[in-house]
Amino acid sequence: MKVKKTKTKKALVTGGAGFIGSHVAEAYLERGWSVTVIDNLSSGKIENVPAGAEFVEIDIRDEGIHGIFKQRGGFDVVNHHAAQMDVRASVAQPRFDADVNILGLLNLMEASKASGVGRLVFVSSGGVIYGDPSERPTPESAEKAPESPYGISKMVGEYYLRCFHLLHDFDYVALRYSNVYGPRQDPHGEAGVVAIFSNLILRDEPLTIFGDGEQTRDYVYVGDVVEANMIVSEATLSAGNKVDDRAFNVGTGNETSVNRLAELLMLGAGRSVPVKRAPARAGELERNSLRCDRLKELGWEAWVDLADGLKRTYQWIAEGAGVER
Repeated sequence: MKVKKTKTKKALVTGGAGFIGSHVAEAYLERGWSVTVIDNLSSGKIENVPAGAEFVEIDIRDEGIHGIFKQRGGFDVVNHHAAQMDVRASVAQPRFDADVNILGLLNLMEASKASGVGRLVFVSSGGVIYGDPSERPTPESAEKAPESPYGISKMVGEYYLRCFHLLHDFDYVALRYSNVYGPRQDPHGEAGVVAIFSNLILRDEPLTIFGDGEQTRDYVYVGDVVEANMIVSEATLSAGNKVDDRAFNVGTGNETSVNRLAELLMLGAGRSVPVKRAPARAGELERNSLRCDRLKELGWEAWVDLADGLKRTYQWIAEGAGVER
């Protein structure tokens, strides 16, 4: 009797040398997928690329992307994590932000469409596209009111994907992340405060908290975010044509203040440092948390408790710095 061979699934992960993207690439490999990672290494690190993945150094805006799809082709999933992700940088350089986040996405979408990609998983941002909403935790259906070029570029990306879906039956899903933290995190972006604080605690230096420190964010552990990526890569999705029909918030639904975050990190580190106060930063959102009922309906949960996740993250940073805990 002949044994039917199971076709190996193929994934392309953009930004796969970065913080979240490298974890996602690892997860596909662990599930037996063939993985190609592309990254321009502007912020990603080659050592983050998991063993077993094929790596190509290229920018998502480069026309050479089309050649990669032709040569390697047959991707079941393109998982798009490459981005300009700094809110303040987007305010300072809105044209650059749009170039990477909108034109880069379009380049990837056109290559995906031409080569018959099964599904594109797009990383959007639940932390900024809703602005400062009155309803918290905030559902996907809430008003979209981004207050930065970064937030606008992410929302525009979702509308372009919806357009391709309507015009070309292009299959996609958008994951609207809250503030992701965990091992391999770089100290930039709003969620980067975890890495920033961890490094300061390691060096016994004071933490700087802007304003009264009561501004809140929804911090979700990278391992839980990876599981969301794995679920939506293969889930059967509704055929709805509204932009929110293919979007899923990824968070915990919990608000944590910066003051509380600092306390939990120091508890996890087993050491204490002074806290300095600085003037509030103009334009900073006051509160944020995401309602994730739609993703939970697919079987997902945010399993990692914040205190535990922060302790894991601090330990990883300490080990990398060669510090005994």
